[in-house]
Amino acid sequence: MDKLNMQTTNIVDENIKRIGELFPNCLTERLNDEGKPEVAIDFDQLRQELSKDIVEGVEERYQFTWPDKRNAIRLANAPTTDTLRPCREESVDFDNTQNLYIEGDNLQVLKLLRENYLGKVKMIYIDPPYNTGNDFVYNDDFSQSAGEYMHNSGQEDEEGNRLVANTESNGRFHTDWLNMIYPRLKVAKDLLSEDGVIFISIDDCELKNLENVCNEIFGESNFVANMIWQSTAGSNTGTDIVTVTENILVYTKCRNRFEFDGKLTDDNSFSFVDEYVKERGKYTIDKMDRRRVAGHYSEALNFPIEMPDGTLRWPGGTTERNSEGWNYLWSKTKVQWGLENGFIVFKKSGTEWNVYNKRYAKVDNEGKPCERSIPFRNLITSDQSNTAQGTAEQRMLFEFRPFDFPKPTSLLSQLLLTAVRRSENSIILDFFSGSATTAHAVMQLNAEDGGKRKFIMVQLPEETAEDSEAYKAGYKNICEIGKERIRRAGKKIKEESPLTTQDLDTGFRVLKLDSSNMQDVYYTPSEFNEQKLFDDNIKPDRTEEDLLFQTMIELGIELSAKIEKRSIAGKTVWSVSDGYLMACFDEEVNETTITEIARQQPYYFVMRDSSLANDQVADNFEQIWEEYSKDTVRKII
Repeated sequence: MDKLNMQTTNIVDENIKRIGELFPNCLTERLNDEGKPEVAIDFDQLRQELSKDIVEGVEERYQFTWPDKRNAIRLANAPTTDTLRPCREESVDFDNTQNLYIEGDNLQVLKLLRENYLGKVKMIYIDPPYNTGNDFVYNDDFSQSAGEYMHNSGQEDEEGNRLVANTESNGRFHTDWLNMIYPRLKVAKDLLSEDGVIFISIDDCELKNLENVCNEIFGESNFVANMIWQSTAGSNTGTDIVTVTENILVYTKCRNRFEFDGKLTDDNSFSFVDEYVKERGKYTIDKMDRRRVAGHYSEALNFPIEMPDGTLRWPGGTTERNSEGWNYLWSKTKVQWGLENGFIVFKKSGTEWNVYNKRYAKVDNEGKPCERSIPFRNLITSDQSNTAQGTAEQRMLFEFRPFDFPKPTSLLSQLLLTAVRRSENSIILDFFSGSATTAHAVMQLNAEDGGKRKFIMVQLPEETAEDSEAYKAGYKNICEIGKERIRRAGKKIKEESPLTTQDLDTGFRVLKLDSSNMQDVYYTPSEFNEQKLFDDNIKPDRTEEDLLFQTMIELGIELSAKIEKRSIAGKTVWSVSDGYLMACFDEEVNETTITEIARQQPYYFVMRDSSLANDQVADNFEQIWEEYSKDTVRKII
């Protein structure tokens, strides 16, 4: 049986593997810090493969850099041994929900999610710290070695803080912010599907830096737009020129793979009714002729159409051939089809006839069912969405305002309609989730159109200020506010539409970032004596469900997967995704339990290496699997 690694993929190793596939002559070997041989890249050889003229050293070239950028890249690529522990008591409908609420340092959480959700997230929205000089950034300490950082990641500093103030007087004001945002976006890109999109809220302070970071990570060709949001109708910030707008940068994973959803056209745009209204809907009309210039003119589209009184009408409204470049929009064959199927209408103004084609609400100009929509604009005005609405929503749910200048659901709703209106089973991620507006908007959209979209919220449990309304109301950290917001919003949505929201998923699984379930001896056995090597390698405070979720992470099983707890021959057996994974972490597991599990032929089976009852069970273990399910992948922890 293979042993689980119990840490995330080392991206550097994966990159070396890819380079080796392209340039096998660039692979070499070296001794690592522990004196053991490992595969490495011969960069001198790689340079020769990539360019005739090497660009390096002091030679001037276009680049975007800052202090510690290399460390930020290293941090994004480094694996983590951290895990996610389930918290049933704070969850809602834990066993059935497809939504996740994860507490912890979002960089480490993103690395863990990369194991399960690589290329699966359709839309990401984040509202990171704006770096105004009054907010905080994550304290990613680059002075530590990679090993020390992985060990301490997600933990608190000496004063119990994970976030640090980043004031304008700090000599590393922009540097610290860039070192915070870069590795998180780099890992987040891996989570996006090929037809995925990311929206990032930011003000003017770090706009240019964020654009440069995104151009480097996502590619300048994948930039879509800077959506301008008029967040307030009144004054906001600034003295000489008052700033009333914020920015939302939009990038795709692959520009030619993503299709933005348009804004559905309302019925008021279609005002006429005919005998086809039931199947085609109402219609509007559009003139059939246009004046064309240069290469847009087509001789084949310059022909006469017979009017109801028998006269001929050429493009441009003349009774004879027009030589000024006029065309009809449809060919002769298409016009004949339109006449036979009621798609063309004639109207007389004075003595002149005009020809129109009917544009129906429910079908296109070939009679096929369609969805009429218009593109969203890159300007979101305050009458559409503003921070006052966000404040009102919070007061309605909590009777006080937990956050200043909160994003309203109307803003998130427009972004969702732009990106996932037609993707009704998509995953939406927000790893700076704050008050969980994104989760609220996802549930609201699902309630409106019957979708099954799933949300993943990630938030550091940042403590609330003792003089804040939230603290006085009993909310000690931001996560407590976010979780309660989802509970209350979900309940309100169901109460407002009880008949159509019976199956609406308003639940969420709470998972909390923590250090590995495994003792340090699991990772560094060389530092322990012989006796300790035989001690239990699992930390005493960890539950079987903790072990199950760390197993799910390593095996790439979605963290919202269905989980069942069974009893087989007196032993607890966990079944994930209807038996795709079966696990038993009990002690003294006998042949009866192993045989019954094998009969169910799971794809994966996982157990503790000390679980088997005795040597006889161990001797017969492989034989049992060979007989009942030889293809099952068996692993131990």
